[in-house]
Amino acid sequence: MRVILQRVTRGSVTVEGEITGAVEHGFVALVGITHTDTSAEVELLAKKTANLRVFEDEEGKMNRSVLETGGGVLVVSQFTLYADSRKGRRPSFTDAARPEQAAPLVEQYAARLRAEGVTRVEQGVFGAMMRVEIHNDGPVTIILDSRDMM
Repeated sequence: MRVILQRVTRGSVTVEGEITGAVEHGFVALVGITHTDTSAEVELLAKKTANLRVFEDEEGKMNRSVLETGGGVLVVSQFTLYADSRKGRRPSFTDAARPEQAAPLVEQYAARLRAEGVTRVEQGVFGAMMRVEIHNDGPVTIILDSRDMM
């Protein structure tokens, strides 16, 4: 499982002209699922997301989590995080899990964020063509990969 976290001042997802999810201060979490991912990876990365200290404290140091700042998380499924572009000019997406496996795990990631105490968790629409607006703060972008943590 891969999650690209972007610290944002605001982020939103629009599908067919309608905003389906939005947050102000917090993260936009771009989530990719591969074939071997299970609930264990979801739990690990949700806990890491909720507790990662990349928000500034009173002294301007990145020392607070999204939980501590009361921020939100906008969860957006993104199978392209498992693109393999080593050969040719067109990437292969065979490492990305099929929708019937990936969709429930992305839903579970959002649910686990709520269980961790993140009060505002919004989502895109799995499988839809989405317009994602990201106002990166910092910029701060963190890559989480469950293979590096297990």
